[in-house]
Amino acid sequence: MKLNKTTLSSSILILIIIFIQACSSTGKPDGVTPISDFQLDRYLGKWYEIARLDHKFERGLEQVTANYSLNADGTVKVTNRGFSVSKKEWQQAEGKAQFVGSTDEGHLKVSFFGPFYGSYIVFALDEVNYQYALVSGPDKSYLWVLSRTPTLDSDVYNDLLSKAQVAGFDTSQLIKVMQQPAS
Repeated sequence: MKLNKTTLSSSILILIIIFIQACSSTGKPDGVTPISDFQLDRYLGKWYEIARLDHKFERGLEQVTANYSLNADGTVKVTNRGFSVSKKEWQQAEGKAQFVGSTDEGHLKVSFFGPFYGSYIVFALDEVNYQYALVSGPDKSYLWVLSRTPTLDSDVYNDLLSKAQVAGFDTSQLIKVMQQPAS
């Protein structure tokens, strides 16, 4: 079979689309249900990372925070910041997030690299005061315990761990993140 330029270009475009879809995952892991009645305006602001499952992009970082603010186009600006112990310097990544479906469901997709998105699923939350949250990624290798303060009450932390275990996460692999007291 002889390929002409149009057929070759179409084939390359299809492969690129398949690659982008394969690298983007906005699905939900089994057992993880996004919270309903999610209020983005209350979720915006600074969150401290209390614990996480290990990933290369955060390895060796302490004092990790995430700051969420609203962009003019309605997407969410995501600014993650952490101190690299080995490099002895702050590292920062900026991205954007948007809802996967309904704006009152805690299921967003976030991108730090162009067209590649990953799930950001809030599946446990202090629904009264928005002071702590449990967040999953597209599969059970991603889990974060977040708080509005650098420390989290041990009873609240243990309750969040129980919820993560029920959802099927291996919480024995969680890394507690060193935080400095709020100034």
